[in-house]
Amino acid sequence: MIGSVSVAIIGAGPYGLSIAAHLQARGIEFRIFGRPMHSWRASMPPGMFLKSEGFASRLYDPYGRFTLKRFCAEKGIFYGDTTAPVSLETFVHYGLAFQEQFVPHVEEKMLVNLGRSSHDQYILQFDEGETILAARVVTAVGICYFSHLPAGLAHLPPDTFSHSSEHNDLSRFKGRDVSVIGGGAAALDLVASLHDAGAHVRLITRRSGLRFNIPTAQPWWKQWYPMSGLGGGWRYQFYERAPRLFRRLPRELRACVVRTALGPAGGLAVKDRVERAPLLLGHSLRSAEFRDGLVRLRLLCHDGEECTLPTDHVIAATGYRVDLRRLNFLSKSLRPELQSIDFMPVLSSDFQSSLPGLYFVGLSSAHTFGPVMRFLVGARYTARRLTRHLDRAIQQR
Repeated sequence: MIGSVSVAIIGAGPYGLSIAAHLQARGIEFRIFGRPMHSWRASMPPGMFLKSEGFASRLYDPYGRFTLKRFCAEKGIFYGDTTAPVSLETFVHYGLAFQEQFVPHVEEKMLVNLGRSSHDQYILQFDEGETILAARVVTAVGICYFSHLPAGLAHLPPDTFSHSSEHNDLSRFKGRDVSVIGGGAAALDLVASLHDAGAHVRLITRRSGLRFNIPTAQPWWKQWYPMSGLGGGWRYQFYERAPRLFRRLPRELRACVVRTALGPAGGLAVKDRVERAPLLLGHSLRSAEFRDGLVRLRLLCHDGEECTLPTDHVIAATGYRVDLRRLNFLSKSLRPELQSIDFMPVLSSDFQSSLPGLYFVGLSSAHTFGPVMRFLVGARYTARRLTRHLDRAIQQR
């Protein structure tokens, strides 16, 4: 017998868990599927620190009580709203504690197929063989499906290149020559962690200089600036507080803001460790080939000259790009009905796609609601807005 549920949540990261906690408080029937905090546990290097400040590094319960600050106080972990970086280890433990308290019934199953029945319900098939029907499906898969690799690496032998999201254990690189491509937080964290793991690591980046989020004294005329989870200033306050208004901006402007706002930067905690490694600034990847047991990277240097660099392994810390084609659980019959622009879902003000009852949140919604959806703090607006909408929709049926 096939079971049914009012709302199915796919993904048990910060967005999925925050939404589930809000649904639970309103008494809305739901099931949530996925491995709790999976991307944070399996796709990020040890020793990493979050880009977000402490006060903005949290999940969201409907009462606003279970903050990272409270968790650290209870566990005796040093914490500062803006004065202490948040370690990956601390955040993962906090996220799992949130899950145990507010969403203890997460089902660790992987969705393998999502289709529609003739009765306007969704059919969900899981890797363990279970099939269920759901009136509404919230896709909260985070970043795991959207890792972006430079085209110049795709033809290399699989064991010679990888994406930064594939590494949470770097011990296999001890004594090996590793080249990390990228200039953002993921790249800088990887360089620091690989150096600690005993690898011979270098950073290759197109950027002429590296940026670190270093707290500095604000001039007196900025003291009254509003502080948001994305940074100080009215612009970031707008991004955090007005996603619905952001959605009304012209599409080209939204795309530009999401692409350029809050650009690549590392945390202060890794600065010294990164600067111990060779830094190839102003270098762009032109091509790569595997020859004589090594990857040979052809680079365009900042002075216009080209050089060739041999290395054992290349890690692309080149970020994530939302592409609905990468969601392999979407059935072939569903895909043509799903409206998108540049393979990103077109969403309503309630996160609903062109298919009634199918919602996309987190990174998948950033090009609609703004850069806040690339960060943890975006889960607050998402959980509140989506839960209110689902509550109304269920009551109207």
